[in-house]
Amino acid sequence: MNFLSAFAIFFAAIFTNNILLTNYLGMCSFLAVSRKVDTSVGLGLAVTFVMTFTSAINWLVYHFILTPLDLVYLRYIIFIVIIAAFVQLVEMIIERVSDILYASLGIFLPLITVNCSILGVSLFMVIRDYTFINSIAYGLGSGIGWFLAIIAMAGIREKMDRSRIPNGLEGAGIALIIAGIMAMAFVGFSGMLNLS
Repeated sequence: MNFLSAFAIFFAAIFTNNILLTNYLGMCSFLAVSRKVDTSVGLGLAVTFVMTFTSAINWLVYHFILTPLDLVYLRYIIFIVIIAAFVQLVEMIIERVSDILYASLGIFLPLITVNCSILGVSLFMVIRDYTFINSIAYGLGSGIGWFLAIIAMAGIREKMDRSRIPNGLEGAGIALIIAGIMAMAFVGFSGMLNLS
């Protein structure tokens, strides 16, 4: 039953409870970096990596350090420190592997540290009292959901570069309209799994 629960949480985090398109967390980097598919793939993979591992580590720290020592009120600070450490690791890896990707991500790579979707995943797993396996499933699913959303947005925006768009809708206007339509499409998956 635990595997089924983890699978349901994983699936829901990707589609029906997408951290980006349901809760609108992480929109700043989503809108800024989703102009090119190549850049979006790099940022999406980085966010997925950080989200998965920080959700697991934050769960361990919360349940084995903060709760026993009655330091739960420090969870925001501790979670952000763990996220920042992983972002530094990802930044160093990307800089060594691909100078082009590192340059194209620019300031948005270190800003993953303050990406509210990553902190949101860690806080939601605590609020929802997930087990360790469920927390990993939720972190990985949320990362993949964020990745799919930014790739879809980048693909649409690349296609729209060749389209005529009214002057008043260029830039952020059309991007927000696309995000809203994508959110409705992802919500269309609701009811496929019954989590109760």
